[in-house]
Amino acid sequence: MIDIRSDTVTKPTEAMRKAMFRAEVGDDVYGDDPTVNRLEALGAELLGKEAALFVPSGTFGNQLALFTWCRRGTEVILGEESHIVVHEAGAAAVIAGVQTRCAPAPDGILRPEDIRRRLRKQDLHAPATSLICLENAHSSGRVVPLDDMDRVRAAAGEWGLPVHLDGARIFNAAAALGCGAGDIARRADSVMFCLSKGLCAPAGSLLAGPKDFVGDARLKRKVMGGGMRQAGILAAAGIIALTEHPAFLAEDHEMAKLLAKGLAEIPGLELDPGPVEINMVFFSYPAAAGNSAGIVETFAARDILINPPEQGLWRFVTHYGIREREVRTILETAAEIFTAAGKR
Repeated sequence: MIDIRSDTVTKPTEAMRKAMFRAEVGDDVYGDDPTVNRLEALGAELLGKEAALFVPSGTFGNQLALFTWCRRGTEVILGEESHIVVHEAGAAAVIAGVQTRCAPAPDGILRPEDIRRRLRKQDLHAPATSLICLENAHSSGRVVPLDDMDRVRAAAGEWGLPVHLDGARIFNAAAALGCGAGDIARRADSVMFCLSKGLCAPAGSLLAGPKDFVGDARLKRKVMGGGMRQAGILAAAGIIALTEHPAFLAEDHEMAKLLAKGLAEIPGLELDPGPVEINMVFFSYPAAAGNSAGIVETFAARDILINPPEQGLWRFVTHYGIREREVRTILETAAEIFTAAGKR
């Protein structure tokens, strides 16, 4: 089965499974799981932060950051297409009790002038701005240049505001930009990044930042039900994810570019005009706009799992399990299925 629904579908490697089997564990809520402690120290070191905290998921880590930085009833400024807004189930209102105020962010890039127009001090009618959120790599598949992150950080500094980075795919962004993950992370006060996407770990993310912030987040992780006890079994895979798997991401990106090149040759298929920068390919197929469920089912019958389109856009995602052989199979199948669907 070829699965290109997301890079969350990666399976733990044999090395990860062996490490999980042998993992030394304790009770992480008490802080005495040695494998979790090693993972947190490694994550903080790689990102150049004082501390890090192991959490169950990327959404959990982002929402924990908002919960820790923000007073209830305040306002968070972020891009209108950001993952926190679009794909985290409205959790900011439920957990942190904050209002999200969206700004346009074409290609994932927030502009300082748009941020400044939305900054507010609390008065009788307005909530105070408490946080600015960035995302890199963006869930649109775009990578945000470091200079653009610097400009947002400067705008936040004018008001003494912290910046949180949704860095779910920060190592993909680093591979695309040709820099270290720490070079991206230092543009933000706190960073969440996933171990369970292209890095192949079975579960978990890290939230990194200043020591005091992480200490506060540890308490709020408990409030959110995120204390996982003998979590070293999962953390063992996370250590391998961080030490071995960033090196494979550039190849994932190359596979996405190869996939995009082949998809562009299918008549009637319209590729997103922007460049393929990480491991995601977006495209539309107007000729079969009313038959998306049938297309998904037909792919599945051919042992290829895909997601239905979102707002007319299909997304194919490459990862550790997708190499040239799989790309060729995907392209042959896509040409056949989309062409047939367009004739109905």
